[in-house]
Amino acid sequence: MDNTLEKYLPSESVSACLELIKIHEVHLKIVNERVTRHGDYRLRPDGTHQITVNANLNPYRFLMTLIHELAHLVAYKKYGRQIKPHGREWKHTFQQMMLPFIRPQVFPSEVLPQLARHFKNPRASSDSDPALALSLKQYDPPNDKYYIFEVPMGGYFKLYNGRVFRRGAKRVKRFECVEVKTGRLYLFNPMAEVNLIQ
Repeated sequence: MDNTLEKYLPSESVSACLELIKIHEVHLKIVNERVTRHGDYRLRPDGTHQITVNANLNPYRFLMTLIHELAHLVAYKKYGRQIKPHGREWKHTFQQMMLPFIRPQVFPSEVLPQLARHFKNPRASSDSDPALALSLKQYDPPNDKYYIFEVPMGGYFKLYNGRVFRRGAKRVKRFECVEVKTGRLYLFNPMAEVNLIQ
């Protein structure tokens, strides 16, 4: 497992992550990209714990996703299954588990201030924190994806399923976008990744 993890994690984090996986007896699966999530945790019917993480994540996102999912497991063990998935128990657990990794030996120096700010009150997804998401995005392999907020007003974009939209104005937090084929209005998270149509 350690040789496998070296391909996905920052090198300075591998041994600590391996230790966490062993301590909590987690079955870790590295899977193909899922558009809707970076990873997930579930208690399997036989009582064992499984975490999946997308293989296409850059090392820093991979590390955050792995610890995010491990925090679900640890919070459920400590506080019980009735807690909210991203409630205060999970937030506290995630903060404590990430703390040893938020240092210059693990993360690039330009990402550290965004991480420190984010982990004062971590969100359900790092993608919902625009400053952190942009900071992490620069370490992604080159691709043709744009965030919705980067699409120019009136510009066209395509989703992974082929549907085409025109970007409109921003409401309080989300962008109004019209599906070209149906004329229906949808609201998009500014951090949704899409393909820009030139």
